Amino acid sequence: MQLSRKFQKLFSVDAIESFWEHACRWTHPVNSRRILATLDRSELAKLRDQYPHRPNARKINAYENAAYWIGINVERAQDLRLDRSPPLRILDLGCGAGYFLYVCRFFGHEGLGLDTDEEPLFRGTTELLNVRRVVSRIHPQVSLPELGEKFDLVTAHRVCFHRVARRANGEWNEWAPADWKFFIDDIRTRLLKPNGRLLLDFNPRPNGSSFFTSELRACFLAQGARIFRSKALFAADPNQRPRFRQTRC
Repeated sequence: MQLSRKFQKLFSVDAIESFWEHACRWTHPVNSRRILATLDRSELAKLRDQYPHRPNARKINAYENAAYWIGINVERAQDLRLDRSPPLRILDLGCGAGYFLYVCRFFGHEGLGLDTDEEPLFRGTTELLNVRRVVSRIHPQVSLPELGEKFDLVTAHRVCFHRVARRANGEWNEWAPADWKFFIDDIRTRLLKPNGRLLLDFNPRPNGSSFFTSELRACFLAQGARIFRSKALFAADPNQRPRFRQTRC
């Protein structure tokens, strides 16, 4: 029985999509070490001295590993074909330490981050990487701040702003479909250019299941989303479905 489950996992839709994603990256390789070499590693080390590890903040502490996060964000950029597209204006929601926008700048794009200012390490890293950001929190049914421009691409990786409050059992209360519709409409009408795209990339749930419950999947599909693994991609026009990279390498 255990062997059967392993074979099912090996040949699951998710595994096939993951293989295709990797294959598309292999056809257009990017050397992450070239990007990493542009960082001042001694200044990064000084940041760690300035902002030492915090107890019970394992995920935040991990962001000192620049080599790992540059590699991750190179893959994110490749999956959006940012390594071979004309210059874009990019808004990254929940930009964290700023590695994604730093990688995007290496590929010739201009970016702006949006995040809270609760993590000193993130503040120091974005300043070191010269990543511009707006300090703001994302609330349900509340418009994002006025940024004075529109973007070709709005991204959000490892989304967590949809978590409203933690319950007694440790699980989270999350946005309802109406909250997501408001959020998507707000970005479409105020922040996206006519041919722009919105990418939302989610973590799996604690039990390992997909973020997309049947209710959320139906909500996003009704908004014209193209869903691929942990990601939902939206066009500025809800009547259009943007193409993910896996349809053409």
